[in-house]
Amino acid sequence: MAERQWVWTFDAPPATVWSVLADTARFNEAAGFPKHLIEETPDGDGFVSYCARAKVGPMTLEWDEIPVQWVANRYFLHCREFRNGPLVRMCARLELAPAEGGSRVDYALEAEPRGALGRLVLGPFFKSAGRSFHGLVESTRAFLAGDRPEPFLPPPVTPEQAVRARVDGLVSEIEASGNGHGLARRLADYLFTAAEQDLTHLRARRLSRLWQVEERPVVELCLQAARSGLLNMDWVLLCPRCRGAKSSSPSLDRLPENAHCASCNIDYGREFQRNVELTFRPAAWLRPIEAGEFCLYGPMSTPHVVAQQTLAPGEVRDISADIQHGSYRLRTLHPGRQEDIEWRSGGFPEVSADETGACAGAATTGEGVRLRNTGGRPVTIVIEDRAWVEDALTAHRVTTMQTFRDLFADQSLRPGDEVSIEHITLMFTDLKGSTALYEKVGDGTAYMLVRDHFAFLAEAVRAHDGAIVKMIGDAVMAVFMLPADALGAAIAIQRGVGRFNAAHAEAPIAIKLGLHAGPVVAVRLNNRLDYFGGTVNMAARLEAMSTGGDIVLSTELASDPAVAPLLVPLSPAHETAPLKGFAEPVPFLRLTPAAILQA
Repeated sequence: MAERQWVWTFDAPPATVWSVLADTARFNEAAGFPKHLIEETPDGDGFVSYCARAKVGPMTLEWDEIPVQWVANRYFLHCREFRNGPLVRMCARLELAPAEGGSRVDYALEAEPRGALGRLVLGPFFKSAGRSFHGLVESTRAFLAGDRPEPFLPPPVTPEQAVRARVDGLVSEIEASGNGHGLARRLADYLFTAAEQDLTHLRARRLSRLWQVEERPVVELCLQAARSGLLNMDWVLLCPRCRGAKSSSPSLDRLPENAHCASCNIDYGREFQRNVELTFRPAAWLRPIEAGEFCLYGPMSTPHVVAQQTLAPGEVRDISADIQHGSYRLRTLHPGRQEDIEWRSGGFPEVSADETGACAGAATTGEGVRLRNTGGRPVTIVIEDRAWVEDALTAHRVTTMQTFRDLFADQSLRPGDEVSIEHITLMFTDLKGSTALYEKVGDGTAYMLVRDHFAFLAEAVRAHDGAIVKMIGDAVMAVFMLPADALGAAIAIQRGVGRFNAAHAEAPIAIKLGLHAGPVVAVRLNNRLDYFGGTVNMAARLEAMSTGGDIVLSTELASDPAVAPLLVPLSPAHETAPLKGFAEPVPFLRLTPAAILQA
């Protein structure tokens, strides 16, 4: 075996350095390593092996990809066992530790040559790797110092003149739509300069963090770019275990209800709130993206995984890990029983697994984390944070946005298909005394007034990250992902009625408004996404209890942790009344017009 070691220091804490150097996919792309294709093969016991193939010069290399081992912010070990070529085995190991004023990184490459050819290429290989690492480390230092937007950037793509002219035209079109927010040129430049790793599944929410821009404008930008043809849309069905995109479709109605993850060897279903994600990629005419991987499931490809360790049969291993109190899932890379825990005090539970892939935790008082393989074959144990990926633009999130519904009204479920959504917030509004209004000012004037009132409502709903589902006569049904956004929109609407009436002095209006949150069923109705169920009925009944200018909201919505403090200065009145279709009187809260305007 031959080995080369490098030592680097950084003026940043270990967790910050880890987020860059443990991003092995981007690191490998920037280092010039080729993409490789992965073949995942389950055995009779449900364990999965990974065979990779890549073209390197005139040779096609094949190797067994060994699952990466790591402890977040501490170290990782990544090994490959080659089936052909000049090497038998190669491993990369990174160790990270606090140092005075920052961090110290020890990085090592270990390789076993295959015959004389292997011994001949090792020296040049290590020298080339050293030069690449030096450049990447300097780029990392510049990034950590705030001197560059990304740590690793590949050579920019130089488009042909015709492609550039087409892009320029689309940039103008996107900005003219009102959804560009002055960011269309920035997006176009990003598509030519970003790493392939970031463009295979371009995430709008990650882009907003990268650009330090509010989320909604960036999401609207990407939606408009997809409508204009600069981007393509990909609906992906994420595996609930590894969170990899195992099934995808360009349209929502073609996304399957179930999928199989060969990596985890499990079948899983579709959940709008958790594992259906909308991503984007450059249009093929602009920048084609080659199929393949730069790294399969490295530490930052699955940042929710705190630790991933492979234990030999019967092995007990103690690790030191930076694990904060919270919700965790204990599992293996293999199918089997998993355990969800709430760790609030004491030592982190001992994690044991057997050859069936079953994983469980037991109480312990130790300061570290103990892992135990009770089975007769190697097992890879995973400790993961149960918080969902922060960059995922879920179907639940995007379908409650007005811009999505305006641009992609045809993106809906298949006829007859339905999706259960655990929690959504609904708003119903109606014009008070609309029949008398038509009689007072005539049909033409009343129609124009109603139309303007719809535009006024849509503006307030969109500004609070909601979407109008449908208009029924003079009534509106709108949806929001977050209850606090719905309340904010309701308050903005009632406070804005005065300004609306000042511009329509011939016929002032009053708006009745009700809010409720809970589970719904999403379906396709009139070729659009719609919602049904008891939550919808309750929201409609609460709107009927409104007297105009006020806001009636359910106790369920009022108890939301983000809503409750917003209600304190509004001094809501608590009421109970019988509602049509409900057997028992229903309690609810009412915000009076005076309280809404004065708070």
